[in-house]
Amino acid sequence: MALLEIKHLTKDFGGLRANNDISFSLEKGELIGLIGPNGAGKTTLFNCISGHYPLSSGNVVFNSEDITELPAHEVARRGLARTFQVYTAAGDLNVMENVMVGCFMKSRSRAAARKRAEEIMSDFGLTALADYQVSALPVAAQKRVTMATALGTDPKMLLLDEVAAGLNPSEVDDLMTSIRHIHSELGINVILIEHVMELVMKISDRVIVLDYGQKIADGDPQSIAENPLVIKAYLGERFVEMQKEKSKDQMPDKR
Repeated sequence: MALLEIKHLTKDFGGLRANNDISFSLEKGELIGLIGPNGAGKTTLFNCISGHYPLSSGNVVFNSEDITELPAHEVARRGLARTFQVYTAAGDLNVMENVMVGCFMKSRSRAAARKRAEEIMSDFGLTALADYQVSALPVAAQKRVTMATALGTDPKMLLLDEVAAGLNPSEVDDLMTSIRHIHSELGINVILIEHVMELVMKISDRVIVLDYGQKIADGDPQSIAENPLVIKAYLGERFVEMQKEKSKDQMPDKR
């Protein structure tokens, strides 16, 4: 059964069409990667799904409810949370207080929100950083805070917008572990926008590709990596050659 259905979603900004007639669905239990070149309309699509932008046309159905016209806070209240490319800490709040902000979505009790925040922070290795201002933390820790804050809303689905940006390979590996934990162990559906292809291809059940605001491909990671339209629009021949070399390196030596 589909948890999320995007039906002919279109978003115009004056004379610019950022999203053009996009349709897809996400089944319960799926993790989807959303890729494409800069300016392809990926973040705009997230903004439309999460209620931050009104649609020009089309519909968004989440958990069998049409949420097309709901504002962002009502979308979040129904269990669809998101992160942003640039995380701005809430004023002078520290890590604990930031995560508690998310927890207040489902609880008015400060004690209950703090208890839930402590549980989430423990899960994400943030306990020792509870009293630090987020802006003072390294980028990787800031990424963990933004995901922890989103999880505080108790979501059924999480939209992750370029959470691997600015991370080194070791930090990307740690992030991959965190996303797998969110998806597999916490049972939260995930759509992630990402330019780190190794992360996307390793972790996604399906990959959707946008180019100039249109969906040009939708399939499993292997078929996407071999799709001529995707190679031309985004991945490039160099990516294909690198994948071939990696496959060769991983083949057992039969000598």
